[in-house]
Amino acid sequence: MDCYFAACPLPEQNDLGKSAVVLFNIPELGIRFKAPFAAVDSNHSDLASLLALLEFIDSNQKYFTNRTFQIYGHNLAIINMLNGRQPVDERFEPLLDKAQNYRSKYHFSLQWVPLNENSALDSLLG
Repeated sequence: MDCYFAACPLPEQNDLGKSAVVLFNIPELGIRFKAPFAAVDSNHSDLASLLALLEFIDSNQKYFTNRTFQIYGHNLAIINMLNGRQPVDERFEPLLDKAQNYRSKYHFSLQWVPLNENSALDSLLG
């Protein structure tokens, strides 16, 4: 099952007082998620999106039992940090550790996808 995560920056002056919208999409299940988030930068918001997806998977195992799943995102830095191809940003080490713990538990693959193929961003249109 393919799952997608992304984040989109919000304008500096907005009614929500947040800096980004975190998003994920699980097309096969028809699940789309989006929520405002106060991020320090784009890596932080994308990592929050990934963790929101992983927490959803963890708390909704009825949809994922006996299934393998692949996770796709367009933030190459986050993908590379979690895949061990890039040094970990120390600011986000606890969040990256949490993502790695989910990975150990569920053994998902994490891969890069071009921005225009990231279906999590379709959530902004609906």
